[in-house]
Amino acid sequence: MSANPTDDADTADQTNSTGTPDTDRRPGPVALVTGATSGLGFAAAAQLPERGYRRIVVTGRTADRAEDARRRLAEQTGCDRFLAVALDLSKPASVRAAVRRLGEQGVTFDYLLLNAGMVSGRGREITDAGVELTFASSLVGHHQLTMGLLGRDGLAPSARIVIAGSEAARGDLPTFTPTDLATLAGTHYRGDLEAAAEALIRGTAPGRYKPGNTYADTKLFVAWWAAALARRLPDGMAVNAVSPGSAPDTAADRNMNLFMKRIMVPVMKMMPKRFGMAADTPTAAARYLDVADYPADVSGEFFASAPKKVTGPLHRVELDHVHIEANQEAAWRALTRVAAAPMPERAGSTS
Repeated sequence: MSANPTDDADTADQTNSTGTPDTDRRPGPVALVTGATSGLGFAAAAQLPERGYRRIVVTGRTADRAEDARRRLAEQTGCDRFLAVALDLSKPASVRAAVRRLGEQGVTFDYLLLNAGMVSGRGREITDAGVELTFASSLVGHHQLTMGLLGRDGLAPSARIVIAGSEAARGDLPTFTPTDLATLAGTHYRGDLEAAAEALIRGTAPGRYKPGNTYADTKLFVAWWAAALARRLPDGMAVNAVSPGSAPDTAADRNMNLFMKRIMVPVMKMMPKRFGMAADTPTAAARYLDVADYPADVSGEFFASAPKKVTGPLHRVELDHVHIEANQEAAWRALTRVAAAPMPERAGSTS
């Protein structure tokens, strides 16, 4: 299902690789993977056929990029189970167009892998929708996509949602320090956690911009989002945030500052795996898929490496700042307002 290029994302057409609407209704689970044009998303999508998925929708920021990923995945796996969709998560119109077309074609997903995102650049960037770019691509667009699919019955009753987290959210790694929301609220927003959360999402919070800290904030909000959404999903569905760990052989460094791009990432790539400093891309991507197999009562969690580690077995993150429900709910309310995407009433009982 590839999207024909158009100047208006709301009118983008989406078809399969033969140019015709997808009408395949054979039994078997269906998945959607965002950010599948390279790196972890591509590697995860490539592993889905061997796990029994009969259709995998892969997205890229443009129709051409998505279609190229579909073609390469078909060649690599030897099967043509992939469909391409143009989806730029920083542009609400693109998200709406993708949701609408998937709904029109009756696509229902058993597995939603919200992998797309980026590492913050050297300077703060704000989208046309008034959202800090890291939050827009990693969280806000994914929220809009998920709410849109829920509102159109686009998720199966037993659907699993996995969103890409990061070790950075733990706050125990150099150059990545998440903001203390209560302190920010108390200092600048008269104790209003929701106002403080919205300021971080919009990139208007006071203080010097630090790319690593913005990335850590985004991924902490991702963990909070999973926890808040889990309380709202219908019984049978589950959502979890999963850190893939350190996987430097990806395109995630494209917006990093020169120190990170020219020094830190190359050093990580040279580190032997026995030092626990890096994992190959397929191994890191498999974390997403493994958590999707967890039972429905495992929901709203944040899984990452062990404390101060960046690879190895997954652990449920037990850190206090991840599990403060007041912060989770404040971030949820701020996000739904910024994204203009509340929880659909028919999808759950909590707004």
